[in-house]
Amino acid sequence: MTLADTAGAVCAFLNLPAEARTVTIESKTNFLGAVRDGKVTARARPLHVGKTTIVVETDVLDASGRRVARTTQTQAVLTD
Repeated sequence: MTLADTAGAVCAFLNLPAEARTVTIESKTNFLGAVRDGKVTARARPLHVGKTTIVVETDVLDASGRRVARTTQTQAVLTD
C-alpha cells in the first residue's frame, strides 16, 4: 500500500497547477494476490483532474505483470 500511495501522490503532484500542494483525503486498496519474492511495479494514472480534487488509480504488478493490487485515491488540491 505504501508503494501505491507514493505513486498516486507523485501522479497527483505532476498534475497540480503551479504553486499548489496536494494531500490524500481518501484511499482504498483492493489486494488481489500475494507477492512472495521478486520486484513489484506501480503504475498510476489520473482518472480525474479538477480544480479541487485529483482522483488517481494505481495498479501494483508483480514481476510477471500480474495485477496484485489496485488503489484508488482522491487527492485534495490545495492553493493559497
